[in-house]
Amino acid sequence: MNSDGSVPAAAFALSPEVADAVARRAPVVALESTIISHGLPRPRNLQVARELERIVRDAGAVPATVAVLDGVPRIGLDKDQVERVAEDPGLRKLGFRDLAPAVASGASGATTVSGTAFLAARAGIRVFGTGGLGGVHRGWTTVQDESADLGLLARTRITVVCAGVKSILDVPATLQRLETLGVGVLGYGTGRFPGFYLTDSGEPVDWTVGTPEEVAAAMAAQDALGGPESALVVANPVAPERQLDPELHDRVLAEALSAAERDGVAGQAVTPFLLAYLTEHTAGASLEANLAAVRGNVELAAAVAVQWSRRAA
Repeated sequence: MNSDGSVPAAAFALSPEVADAVARRAPVVALESTIISHGLPRPRNLQVARELERIVRDAGAVPATVAVLDGVPRIGLDKDQVERVAEDPGLRKLGFRDLAPAVASGASGATTVSGTAFLAARAGIRVFGTGGLGGVHRGWTTVQDESADLGLLARTRITVVCAGVKSILDVPATLQRLETLGVGVLGYGTGRFPGFYLTDSGEPVDWTVGTPEEVAAAMAAQDALGGPESALVVANPVAPERQLDPELHDRVLAEALSAAERDGVAGQAVTPFLLAYLTEHTAGASLEANLAAVRGNVELAAAVAVQWSRRAA
């Protein structure tokens, strides 16, 4: 790290397109790669990766998909690199804490929310579009399992457009942790915190915005106030007609939690187990709700990035 706190240029590689956009303060949207490598079945994952980048471009912004390839953190992937992320079964899942070992060992992996947010912010990208945040897991008082996303967002100045947190988590506890950590939460067009697959998690949000311009204004006010370099979460609910049927969701999730306890699933294995159970036992409906949320978030993130760029011009 340089004396001014910045990361040396050799620590990561920006694609020429992303480097040019950042230098010109043009709109850029960071995209995580875990959804491509670990979140979707092949070959649909590659189709979705291309679709999300196209959504960003159609809105007038530059997509910057983030991954670590052969020990090099890359912000902005070319066609061959996106295909590699989608098709290589050996790619690891890299959160923030995994980045240094991956770089040092020359490993390759897809970045999670924490890994993507860190690298994007260090590259000068302010807006990140993703699906849902990690959070506090159910039964925290017993296992104290909490996503690294929360701590990373408490010390990283980036705006994350998401569909709330996954409904398999403890949503009230997650919102309390975000408050404790000083991470601002805005409901986009809603006074209710979304639940990823669900439009409404049942929990309120304190602040509501209705346009990308209002989000950009909140970002500017955040900078003007100073203080800790924390993130801003824009909670964008999936459209009601595209959400997973709430009754189906509640029934299958209860079954999934019981199955996990019965089978002794614990630790990091819990989340993928529950998500896979939901996908299988909702006949893929949870996956479609997931994708609807991601598309909406990426589209909104691009609109926010455009407004942010206009403020910087």
